[in-house]
Amino acid sequence: MPTRTESPPRVAVLADSDTRWKWGALTAHRLVPGARPDGFLLRGRATPTVRQLAEVGVEAAVLREVTGVEFVRSMDRDRYEVIVLACVGGAVQAVLHGLGHAWAGAARRPVVVTGYVGVVYEKLADGLLLRHGADVVLANSRADAERFRAVYAGAGAGAESVTECALPFLGGDPYGTGRQVRPYTVVFAAQPSVPESRADRMYLLERTVGHARLHPDREVLVKLRSKPGEHTTHIEEHPYQKLAARLKGGLPPNVRLVYGHMGDVLDRTDLLVTVSSTAALESLHRAVPTAVLTDLGIREPLGNHHFLGSGCLASWDELDAGLLPAPDPEWTARQGVAVGVPYEQAFATARQRVAHLRAQPQLPPLAPYYTARTAPGYLPGILARHGFDPRGRPLPGRAAPERPENALRRVTRNALRDAARGAYRHGVQRVAPVIRRLGEL
Repeated sequence: MPTRTESPPRVAVLADSDTRWKWGALTAHRLVPGARPDGFLLRGRATPTVRQLAEVGVEAAVLREVTGVEFVRSMDRDRYEVIVLACVGGAVQAVLHGLGHAWAGAARRPVVVTGYVGVVYEKLADGLLLRHGADVVLANSRADAERFRAVYAGAGAGAESVTECALPFLGGDPYGTGRQVRPYTVVFAAQPSVPESRADRMYLLERTVGHARLHPDREVLVKLRSKPGEHTTHIEEHPYQKLAARLKGGLPPNVRLVYGHMGDVLDRTDLLVTVSSTAALESLHRAVPTAVLTDLGIREPLGNHHFLGSGCLASWDELDAGLLPAPDPEWTARQGVAVGVPYEQAFATARQRVAHLRAQPQLPPLAPYYTARTAPGYLPGILARHGFDPRGRPLPGRAAPERPENALRRVTRNALRDAARGAYRHGVQRVAPVIRRLGEL
């Protein structure tokens, strides 16, 4: 911890969505106690709104929207000790190359940390190799750490960066602590893109409503990630709000659509139901009864295969009949959600590693696995999408010097950005489904 005469270490967090901002900012707090991170939001389709940021509940000393090139320029100009990259793999890789070029020959540089925001059930090799090159690649559990090291070793990439910890947003009081008199509450934790089809999502909503009608003494909450028009990490083509409006007979009085911080919702949850949301890990950590649905099968695209062996797999028929799944303690321990273990202890190794790297007089240059030599047909396109050439230099026109932005220019820029996002959302939620249906004729 910093002394009274020391200022907290400066930490920068780059995030490209609301959930990744939550992960990145909380990770910064866990790894560098006393730090209040500066926040940088990567400009794109999932850049969080003010409401989404407020819902996350993590404040930053500074918070501004940037491009990848602008972020790299800021890191080259300002003095940070730790940088947390909380973005999709392609953005992480592009920024690593950009930072590597910007810091070439520098006597000192910040420690660079990255990782995953939740359950890693798809694109394991792709996502990991795109994150290779950071000083610390965080694994949220013992199981993930083993998988990550195996991928890096199999590719001939160094695996010393892989560091085991836990998801930074687990916490809260254990289930039953200070429980107030209230109705038994079932929460369906919805996901933006799982399942994907309208029919599957309507099925899940109908089964959730059916459970409420079967148990009128229970309160049933549908926990939503975003409001219509907002985007999260994943694209939501069929928002549950719109499906609920078309539901035959409407929602019964004991069903409500809710938003807000997941931890606050779990405070009043007696049974959490989901397909494969990271909310299941939050729930298990607090010993809340948790069900991972099998109604649509146990399939990789759904992500519920990750919970094989957990003891949490169940169908709505079983839940309707009163089943309360019992988690397997060995499985939960391997997934970093062991109940009864001091939570802060999970971050000790990662904190020590970051502190050790910060204390070094000089760190080696960033060295991602992907280079113009190892991936000449893949890397240039990833870098170009974020404004960098194959050597990590800003592309022409992307490195213009920053100018003070007057109020009119800021309002105009925000209006144009919001209009572009609105057009994108309309295409995703309205036009694309129509085109797909026409293609099936």
